[in-house]
Amino acid sequence: MQPLKKRLHIALVGNPNSGKSSLFNCLTGLNQKVGNFPGVTVDKKTGTTNLPSSDAEIIDLPGTYSLYPRRLDEWVSYRVLLGQDAGVKPDVVVAVADASNLKRNLLFCTQLIDLKIPVVVALTMMDLANKKGIKIDLPALERELGVPVVAINPRRQKGIPQLKKAMEQTGQGLYKPPVKDFIDNKALAPASIEELRKIRSEISDYSAIHYLINHESFDLDHSTQSQIENIEKRNQFNPTKTQAEEILQRYTRIKHIMQVSVSEPDPLQKSLFTEKLDNVLLHRRWGYLILLGVLFLLFQSVFWLASYPMDWIDAGTASFSSWLSSVLPENNWTDLLINGIIAGLGGIVIFVPQIAILFALITILEDTGYMARISFLTDRLMRSVGLNGKSVMPMISGFACAIPAVMSARSIENRKERLLTILITPLMSCSARLPVYTILIGLVIPNKYLFGFIGVQGLVMLGLYLLGFVMALIVSYVAKWFIHISEKSFFILELPTYRSPRWKNVFQTMWSKAKIFVVDAGKVIMIISLILWGFSSFGPKERMHKATVAYEEALAKPGADSTQVEIDYAHAKLENSYVGIAGKAIEPVVKPLGYDWKIGIALITSFAAREVFVGTMATLYSVGDEESEGPLKEKMRVATRPDGTPVYTLATGVSLMLFYVFAMQCMSTLAIVKRETRSWKWPLIQLVYMTGLAYIASFIAYQLLS
Repeated sequence: MQPLKKRLHIALVGNPNSGKSSLFNCLTGLNQKVGNFPGVTVDKKTGTTNLPSSDAEIIDLPGTYSLYPRRLDEWVSYRVLLGQDAGVKPDVVVAVADASNLKRNLLFCTQLIDLKIPVVVALTMMDLANKKGIKIDLPALERELGVPVVAINPRRQKGIPQLKKAMEQTGQGLYKPPVKDFIDNKALAPASIEELRKIRSEISDYSAIHYLINHESFDLDHSTQSQIENIEKRNQFNPTKTQAEEILQRYTRIKHIMQVSVSEPDPLQKSLFTEKLDNVLLHRRWGYLILLGVLFLLFQSVFWLASYPMDWIDAGTASFSSWLSSVLPENNWTDLLINGIIAGLGGIVIFVPQIAILFALITILEDTGYMARISFLTDRLMRSVGLNGKSVMPMISGFACAIPAVMSARSIENRKERLLTILITPLMSCSARLPVYTILIGLVIPNKYLFGFIGVQGLVMLGLYLLGFVMALIVSYVAKWFIHISEKSFFILELPTYRSPRWKNVFQTMWSKAKIFVVDAGKVIMIISLILWGFSSFGPKERMHKATVAYEEALAKPGADSTQVEIDYAHAKLENSYVGIAGKAIEPVVKPLGYDWKIGIALITSFAAREVFVGTMATLYSVGDEESEGPLKEKMRVATRPDGTPVYTLATGVSLMLFYVFAMQCMSTLAIVKRETRSWKWPLIQLVYMTGLAYIASFIAYQLLS
């Protein structure tokens, strides 16, 4: 019996937009997990794949252009590649390179080769290179680099078996790193490198250069740090000059490789379809109109596509609750099951179609390459308010969830712009607000169409998202005068080529995001729903006893309408419960905004997470409205105040929507902001300014519309 071979650990590295993530998804499929690198908030994506005669763990390292890191995520990759991360020790490094931009990508590849670590080069975008008329002689390129080179297309599974074979053989030592350096690294600083290798004999000449430049950031003992400092001083080592000379020499050698192994067309040939399309989508005037049109279609599609499954789920939940009411005995356990658990679950599951569809559409925009164009298009606008084009990506990500959006702001090198981006990103309407917007728009906005095809509800939804975006710009413009950090800012963005979306990736995203919403948000909603059921079903004994006595007296009166008495009793029990008492206590604060005490309770509970609003309303109306057995939206539609007027008028609905546009109602986001800024100062500022903004805007809207 042949002994099992050890599991290989393989790291994927490469320039941003080189196809690295596509390769990771292709290799690992659904066998993925996401965590954080220890001590930092950078994503750590790992997965497993099968090789010809063993299996391997794959880690997707953050994208970087070279071995000279600037951003936090680039430092993560750098530390792994220099052997400074104790938790990640790859046996093989797969350098993913874009064949259509080979000259730029080869810079990073050749740096990896000179580290003397086992490297396999995976060439992606070969189809695009062919469209550009670029022909690559793979055997010649492999000969020049001295490492295996494999052409792949992860989208079509092309070249993947050959890549797996090369990874396994490299991991088993069949392919050795080239003995000769790609450039003469030792000549860059001969005395310093020679001295350093006497104390670190296991590293290459090129690794020695990086020890000299960045040893302060490495995990070295005090004695070694002092020795390296002395070597630098003794030999007058100049890191800037060394880095510049290295880059120049590498590009000189890369130019030779391109002449030997790559055939490129005349640069004056006619532009590709991508360039022609960019002339339209990035137009100084039409580009913004097209962007608004795309966003409108996105939000209108959420209504169009999700309405049917949502109606089915809503009707199914109501029917199931009615059936349970008819077959189960009337007691507290039945009440808990129907008005606590079923109502809470209904408030979660009904919004799964919208969450899944929203993330699917956002994934399509990212896959096609349009999302990067939005950053480029809005850079000038961003700079006018103290940000830059890189701020747009966290802000757009904020439409999905503020937590990863705030974390992604680390890609912004300028500290002031990064802090401003973190402060305003929670104003983007995240997916947690979507259930609130949906139910309120359905209640107070008529389902009409302008010109026969422009949905009013879709326009209102777009307006809410744009309102959050515009307010974010205003807040940034004001805040930039109070944050005194002076740093130069640069905006460099590589625009990916337009490509058809990866439908497998789209469906994987829909599934994973819906699962996260149901599991993570569902836990919070269910816990709060059950707590609310308890506090809304029970109250002080004397008050509940008085309500029961009043009910019995009313029922005993001759000619009493038993149905109406039951309804009045249900309302009385709810108002005298612990929730009712708390709601009445805070009602004076929320009444100027047009809210009753039930909405006030929902506002308080949804400070844990915004989507809890719907679960709270489902529980309160299930416990307190015995006469209405229909879906939650219908229960809210017929809700009235003590004077008989409807609760959810246009003024109240608009006021409530504005409150949820502006309010900071997510404890998890505040915790992430604290971790990113390393201070409670900024999350507290966010909580105060966003809650104040929400109250003032809601107050003005209600007073104007009522």
